[in-house]
Amino acid sequence: MSDRHLIGLNVNGAEHEAIVEPRKTLLDVLRHDLGHTGTHVGCEHGVCGACTVLVDGEPVRACLMFAVQAENCDIRTVESLACDGELSDLQQAFSAHHGLQCGFCTPGFLMLAEGFLAQRPDADREEIREAISANLCRCTGYQTIVDAIAATAASRRAASATEPPGPASADSPASSEKEATS
Repeated sequence: MSDRHLIGLNVNGAEHEAIVEPRKTLLDVLRHDLGHTGTHVGCEHGVCGACTVLVDGEPVRACLMFAVQAENCDIRTVESLACDGELSDLQQAFSAHHGLQCGFCTPGFLMLAEGFLAQRPDADREEIREAISANLCRCTGYQTIVDAIAATAASRRAASATEPPGPASADSPASSEKEATS
């Protein structure tokens, strides 16, 4: 049996290959092999949440997952949040609401919140508190983190409520009527 495996990983939309030992964690591959150092090494026991990433949309402790388990999964790190040098709405809210102090735990909180809000866009403050209780912060006292996530949720709900409906589908009456008159 070989002690190293060639695996394929999709990280932040880019395909990567890595040769790894079966016991190498996803955290180590992300940071050391692929250079995604925004994923922080904290307790290495799955307690603190500093290494939280999204794997197929679910928040996961990268220190507890072997890289071989993540093969062919869609992995998102904190680096995926900003676009063209612009902070995401969630990152902007963390800054505006002072949801960070030293910043060490922030990437894990951001990824936990991003995954949580994708599943629960209508979450209330109590649900947000419950969700973030999975991660540890020694600086903020959590209230400002809750404020930032709640503000992001509210802003995303408002944006989706004001978006115009998309183009008519091929099966819609308006689409069929248009084709009949052409």
